[in-house]
Amino acid sequence: MKATFLLEIGTEELPATFVSQAIQQWQELIPKTLTEAYLTNDTVNIYATPRRLAVVINGLPIKQPDRVEVIKGPPAKAAFKDGKPTKAAEGFTKKQGVELNDLEIRPTEKGDFVFVNKKIQGKQTKVIVTELIPEWINKLEGKRFMRWADGDIKFPRPIRWLVVLLNDQILPINLENGSEKITSDRFSYGHRVLHPKPVEIVQAKDYVENLRKAYIEVDYKQRKSKIEQQIQTAANKIKGKAEIPTELLAEVTNLVEWPTAIVGKFDEEFLILPGEVTTTVMVTHQRYFPVLKSTRTTKEIELLPYFITISNGDPEKSEIIATGNERVIKARLADGQFFYKTDLAKSLESYLPELETVTFQAKLGSMGEKVKRIVNIAKLIAEQLEVSQDESKNIERAALLCKADLVTQMVYEFPELQGVIGEKYARAGGETEAVATAIFEHYLPRGAGDILPETISGQVVSLADKLDTLVSIFGLGMLPTGSADPFALRRAANAVINITFSSNLPLNLHQLLAQIAGDFVKNYSETNSELLVQLSDFLLQRIRTILQEEINIDYDLVNAVLGDHDSEYKERGLKDLLDVRNRAVFLQNIRQNGMLDKIYETVNRSTRLAAQGELDKVQLAPLKIIDSKLFKSESELGFYDALLELVPQTEISQKTRNYQQLVDALVKIAPIVSNFFDGPKSVLVMDTDPKIKRNRLNLLGLLRNNARVLADFGQIVKN
Repeated sequence: MKATFLLEIGTEELPATFVSQAIQQWQELIPKTLTEAYLTNDTVNIYATPRRLAVVINGLPIKQPDRVEVIKGPPAKAAFKDGKPTKAAEGFTKKQGVELNDLEIRPTEKGDFVFVNKKIQGKQTKVIVTELIPEWINKLEGKRFMRWADGDIKFPRPIRWLVVLLNDQILPINLENGSEKITSDRFSYGHRVLHPKPVEIVQAKDYVENLRKAYIEVDYKQRKSKIEQQIQTAANKIKGKAEIPTELLAEVTNLVEWPTAIVGKFDEEFLILPGEVTTTVMVTHQRYFPVLKSTRTTKEIELLPYFITISNGDPEKSEIIATGNERVIKARLADGQFFYKTDLAKSLESYLPELETVTFQAKLGSMGEKVKRIVNIAKLIAEQLEVSQDESKNIERAALLCKADLVTQMVYEFPELQGVIGEKYARAGGETEAVATAIFEHYLPRGAGDILPETISGQVVSLADKLDTLVSIFGLGMLPTGSADPFALRRAANAVINITFSSNLPLNLHQLLAQIAGDFVKNYSETNSELLVQLSDFLLQRIRTILQEEINIDYDLVNAVLGDHDSEYKERGLKDLLDVRNRAVFLQNIRQNGMLDKIYETVNRSTRLAAQGELDKVQLAPLKIIDSKLFKSESELGFYDALLELVPQTEISQKTRNYQQLVDALVKIAPIVSNFFDGPKSVLVMDTDPKIKRNRLNLLGLLRNNARVLADFGQIVKN
């Protein structure tokens, strides 16, 4: 016979974020603890609303199965002396509730030990779940847990009731919170407005339906689906398209128990406001869903003068609820309209002096000083990229104005609109389209998965802003530690790399960092002495992470293009990020098509042996390096001649970045090198004559160096 179990924790209104977190935590915790308790089940369903957390477990056995556990006791030497049990053996049997005859001696890695096969009677399910409930409650985690009344229980909101049933049987649970005692029962509570009275749950299996009759939809997915359908239906009635942000939908779903979509209206005069302002008021401040003229396909937002709100009240009072919400949004939009008109009375450039009053960082001065640094860095980048004269002017202008909107009234009220407002005001003030767009784009990407700047002006100013932050904060020695990264330096570094990759910018980051860091050292006395080294290492680590996690390059191939404690590769990587990416992708491709296997053995073996020689890692040509008079075998001469043919192919690959040409040449030389190692005319590399040994190691070093134009094969792991 199988049973259904119900636990419902009734509370005051919970924070929406905690409701989502609690569902996720219980979905992991409860099945895990049931498995540990040997309780099989058919399904574990987690339910939650603002006023309750619940779990319904179907298909539980009435009791645990009986089982046998093998329990290890003391060493055999300690348990028996002269064939007779000692106090250690007697104590073990007493503790385990078994007889001396039940003991067995078994060998282990640490010698013979006493074991017993202990038969354990399964407990009643109702006993086990009663013991588990406090753990399920106490292990929930979240922000801002509180105490209430005079007790010590901590929870996001006060707990008001408990429903605990196994089928139709109430399981006794008492939560004592100081002088307050909450005892389990079979009574839940319905909707505060539509069914403000207790709801009797007779059978645990009927929980969901019983609550629905009391105007409570406990199933999160059902509630969410119902909200989406209602929003779309409401939008269709007013001939619009609702915009449903994912995060807002999730939040609203956890703010209501019986949702009703209500359409509200605002004055058309507010449509003069930038759409981003209106939607920010709706979504961020009021939790409303905007209604667009059509599905958003362009950057510009075309709104209808409506909004949709999700009510948790009486559907028959929808008109009254709509009127109340209309009054609220009218006041908010009126504020926005005032800020907008006031701000536009001045040009964007006229706000620049006010940036001197905004602190960027105490030791680094004002936002105005940061803007000056951004302008200078943007010029350096523009020069490197050899942009046109017109583009250079746009970049310099956008860099100058990129932070001006921070001191406008609109951004003061709506800080999340920084950049967006700057773009609007720049366009309204007659700035070029390129400048206006770049002001918005320089904040991109704003987080993981966000869009990247698309225009050259936006890309350059974005890079300048982020490189200034990286150099300045690192310059003060304020490196990110663990999860602490208050200036979002990891995000800034990732953005620099992703913008470079996505836009294929031929950026020499090594040179840029040296120039920016040099200027920083001149202007700021408190400077980190390891600035350039730490910056380089930090950015290389971010490149490594992006190649592995975002471009899906095998870890050893990433090591092969970035090197391991290899200063030459480190510098090369920062000088040409695109080449690093392209070499990594190329290596991944030739691994997948089998080409890498054809050269791996000989090049890797040569690389490892060459490390015992003295040849630098840059020299490519064998002339003046190899002394052919020291050859003792045809295989050495063959190797030498093959290197002479290889070098021109390497140099062309190096110049054109066509690494397939180099790999084809390495495939051709592979059997010749293999013959040098293992053929009938093979030689012993480590000859007793030091000159011959050095000559042979130099042959291998030259092959290594030619291959290093593509990768450090010593870092590659065999397939």
